[in-house]
Amino acid sequence: MIKLTKFNLLLLLTALSFGLNAKTTPDNDTTTNNTLLAEWTGPYGGVPAFDKIKLSDVKPAFEVAMAENLADYEKIANNKEPASFENTIVAMEKAGEKLQRASVYFRLWSANLSSPEVRQLQMELAPQLSEMQSAISQNKTLFARIKKVYQDSLENPLDPDRQRLVKTTYESFAMNGADLSADKQKRYAEINKELSGLYTQFANNVLHDEEGYITYLNKDQLSGLPDSFVTAAAKVAQTNGHEGQYAVTNTRSSMDPFLTYSDERELRKQVWSNYYSRGDNGDEYDNNAIIKQILKLRRERVELLGYNNYAEWRLQNRMAKTPENAMNLMEAVWPAAIARVKEEVADMQAVADELGHDITIQPWDYRYYAEKVRKKKYDLDSNEVKQYLQLDNLRQAMFYVAGELFNFDFKPVKGGSVPVFHEDVKVWEVTDKTSGDLVGLWYLDPFARPGKRSGAWATSYRSHSTFDGKETVLSSNNSNFIKPAPGEAVLVSWDDAETFFHEFGHALHALSSNVRYPSLNGGVRDYTEFQSQLLERWLSTDQVINKYLKHHKTGEVIPKELIAKIEKASTFNQGFSTTEYLASALMDMKLHLADPEKIDVDKFEKETLAALGMPDELVMRHRTPHFGHVFSGEGYATAYYGYMWADVLTSDAAEAFEEAPGGYYDKAMAAKLVKYLFAPRNAMDPADAYRKFRGRDAKIDALMRDRGFAEPKGKKGQEDNKQEKKAA
Repeated sequence: MIKLTKFNLLLLLTALSFGLNAKTTPDNDTTTNNTLLAEWTGPYGGVPAFDKIKLSDVKPAFEVAMAENLADYEKIANNKEPASFENTIVAMEKAGEKLQRASVYFRLWSANLSSPEVRQLQMELAPQLSEMQSAISQNKTLFARIKKVYQDSLENPLDPDRQRLVKTTYESFAMNGADLSADKQKRYAEINKELSGLYTQFANNVLHDEEGYITYLNKDQLSGLPDSFVTAAAKVAQTNGHEGQYAVTNTRSSMDPFLTYSDERELRKQVWSNYYSRGDNGDEYDNNAIIKQILKLRRERVELLGYNNYAEWRLQNRMAKTPENAMNLMEAVWPAAIARVKEEVADMQAVADELGHDITIQPWDYRYYAEKVRKKKYDLDSNEVKQYLQLDNLRQAMFYVAGELFNFDFKPVKGGSVPVFHEDVKVWEVTDKTSGDLVGLWYLDPFARPGKRSGAWATSYRSHSTFDGKETVLSSNNSNFIKPAPGEAVLVSWDDAETFFHEFGHALHALSSNVRYPSLNGGVRDYTEFQSQLLERWLSTDQVINKYLKHHKTGEVIPKELIAKIEKASTFNQGFSTTEYLASALMDMKLHLADPEKIDVDKFEKETLAALGMPDELVMRHRTPHFGHVFSGEGYATAYYGYMWADVLTSDAAEAFEEAPGGYYDKAMAAKLVKYLFAPRNAMDPADAYRKFRGRDAKIDALMRDRGFAEPKGKKGQEDNKQEKKAA
């Protein structure tokens, strides 16, 4: 979702599982017209030529791009001039332009348009990119120059953003073996190469099981399902050659509503089993052996650097700093979460008993009976709420919020002037409302399709920078809503609407950047989710409700009574959502702290959950065999806790807006939000940035209140807090 340093881009590409050895350079005839290498032309500072790309161009493109990238770094390393910020750090910022461009295209293929051919390319290319990465990270001459610039900067500090760029570049190389002896570097490179292939295999196995386990329903098996779901399921079945049936795909966007509404308990169990057994079916696509090997290799690699375990190495430059700090936060919330689950299950079991359903609540029952409890306890019907959550209106609501807080204006790009990679993708021009200056483009790819990874995410095709001329932002949001039948509205749940806002928060983070250097568009993993989590809060503001939450047929604004019910039920089912998330986050950490030599992954998962007191009635949000955040790359490895770390910041920051005179649209607070929390990206230490925004460090109390695990903060408490702020 973000552009990292030029060096860390290589790590990102490895995580996305592709690469190519640059030992040979093809003849010019094979690359002259290669779209993946060509400079981007056209309006908006140039845009990717998504309409001209060919899969056959991938190999020759990466051969050239990686050869030139290596040559760029060699030139920097062998510069005869004394190492300086300009001839070393800035030169690295300029390195590998063709690799950057080629990576955008293939990253897009891998995530949005995957096919057997794409997956085969991933398997072939991943180890070779890893070799190139190692050649750069282990270049001692290059690292000596980086180290010299870093040490000089400690004696004679640079501008704050340059100082941070030097620091993050130095730490990145040091953390990845630049100071190791030759024999240890050799083994380190071998490990990285092997891991890159394992990450690709893990991700492809999960994608196989998502595509291969579709549940088809007949007309007499639709009881309880909303009309919108039935219509969309019929279209998916027809697309897959099952005319007259209804398809439940093996993705969360399809599984979740089916488990919530279907009256067919055995079918719920089947759909639930398909989803939660991805990567764990004991066949050639089973991921358990791969996970064990990944854990062993990660431990061996960090031991080469002198660390005791992977978590200790990974968290040293995160906000948490140590595994202990991350565990302390999670363990502080866990008891309250599982206690709430017991209350929720008791409520659900009572409803089941009242209905004469002779059952004991099982994981495939949780969503179904929780919905019935919601109706009984709060008189709140999720399907009724969906009638007011139309996707196009939600998009307009996001534009409105971006205009009020960031001063951005969004206008649709028409006439095909900006190429797209699929007909579903739409593009908007983003400008500053006051000056009219171009900020960039925003691409939206909303619908699920074969070959597209599940879930929702944001990415950037180009990030903001000014050091070598101003670069406009090309930002994208990708979702997996079920595409409706022609003429039908896309209706989503409240949770999905929050996710839509969340991912748009990542896009705004990219669009609002004011950094000089591309590498500083990155971020600290347990901080970068904060900004997007915070943006979710604007969904339930009065301005959004009154302008955009309208019935998709009548156009009537969602009734105040229904909003009151939503607010009253805001902490409903928090036991479920917090526990399923925390179980995954705790498992991530504990897997990386355990001895990988002795681990049996399935057994470890069961025993660890039992030791934690995991309720029998639900499972981890991401079971280990399909935990792509952690095992299809390294972005969230021992970092999945970061969502909760960020949520502490989110809850605390939200209370700052709630206490402000203008609430969530307070102009002074909005200005501080942009100035300190969005625009600096990674040019400022995140802890310092938050203190500048809030005037102090965040407190966990707000998080506990948000989730209903503590007493709400009363009016007196708010007044006391205002007095404390004035005194401060």
